[in-house]
Amino acid sequence: MSLNSEMSSGTPSSVTERTNAAIQEVLAGRRRGPGAALLFAGPAVIASIAYMDPGNFATNIQAGAGYGYTLLWVVLMANLIAMLFQSLSAKLGIVTGLNLAEMCRDTLPKPLVWVMWAVSEVAAMATDLAEFLGGALGLSLLFGFPLLLGMGITAVVTYAILLFEARGFRPMELIIGALVAMISVCYLIEMFIAPVDWGTAALHAVWPQMPDGAALMISVGIIGATVMPHALYLHSGLTQRRTRPRDAGERRFLLRFSNREVVLALSVAGLVNMAMVMMAASAFHFGHSEVAEIETAYHTLTPLLGSAASGVFLVSLIASGISSSVVGTMAGQMIMQGFIGFRIPLFIRRVVTMAPAFAVVALGVDSTYALVLSQVVLSIALPVPMIALVLFTRRRDIMGEFANGSLVNILAIGGSVLVLGLNAVLLLQTFGVEIPGISG
Repeated sequence: MSLNSEMSSGTPSSVTERTNAAIQEVLAGRRRGPGAALLFAGPAVIASIAYMDPGNFATNIQAGAGYGYTLLWVVLMANLIAMLFQSLSAKLGIVTGLNLAEMCRDTLPKPLVWVMWAVSEVAAMATDLAEFLGGALGLSLLFGFPLLLGMGITAVVTYAILLFEARGFRPMELIIGALVAMISVCYLIEMFIAPVDWGTAALHAVWPQMPDGAALMISVGIIGATVMPHALYLHSGLTQRRTRPRDAGERRFLLRFSNREVVLALSVAGLVNMAMVMMAASAFHFGHSEVAEIETAYHTLTPLLGSAASGVFLVSLIASGISSSVVGTMAGQMIMQGFIGFRIPLFIRRVVTMAPAFAVVALGVDSTYALVLSQVVLSIALPVPMIALVLFTRRRDIMGEFANGSLVNILAIGGSVLVLGLNAVLLLQTFGVEIPGISG
């Protein structure tokens, strides 16, 4: 149900309607104060889940266990790149009223649009594979369930959350925000439990250092999979209809709040990722540097830091898997509707996106191997939205006065070259191609 249909039906005021009315008060200058800023929070919080999904857990654990705090600067740099591209995605939706998929459909040749849609749909399913498996794995380890039962519970919970989308944008923003808060609190607790060397961590967060070729390969994995295809599509859609600006002044106003939210939300995501690395560094680096998988990390944490640390770790993994699976389904629906103007029932969409995960487990494929394969698929699909976003936001015939300036263009193009180049390295390495200085 859309916001307009809610308002015309005469039903009692919903939280979405109240939020939208309050936003209009702020835009009209009749409402100010710290609480006003919270009204605009939501889209970046939802998009930030892409940077705290279960795929990040394994990479960060591997980085911390193998190299201690040394690669923290890589996580920080990756997060800065993510901030730039998520802000561009949000800007496209606010300025044009179209999301990235719709802009591709309206601007590019039809044959290319169909190819982009197919690639993006495969990427959406690969994204959900990693996220769905992560949530199920957390439930399986925490409660001793068979993995298939954990997947069934994850499916029911995520579908139940997705039903709130029919009530407008605000309930979903609040639910995902609560799950983000849960993940953040879990890692805050881990920082009190784990014996973190804060001075060394602070130094390596700003001191670039690359110990060897294996560390470079882990760094490629961290940066190369930073900007997620579905997050770029989704963020533009979350901002396009949330609040409709009536003139250029309101667009500038919304962009200011959007950029602030992107910085804050992705700063939280970045801190969570850095906390993952620090936890692994303090717990595993000396004596257990071979730890590289989520299951191994859980079983190793218990004797090292106690059951509280391992339990909190799994709670954060479950919250990450469920929330990112919800967001992945939302993105998949938006991609289909944007590219081809077709929307399928939520239940069918959920079945389609989670079917590969059930197939992987039913066939006995190792879950960690499946996560690696999903990242390979995402690396192949990433150029589609990333290049399109850079091209659209720099065009004055599309963005008008809000087109990217010279500095933003340079940073966006540089970030694209870096991320896509590292994705190419990741793919070559995955398929066994020897790369001097990295392989071995």
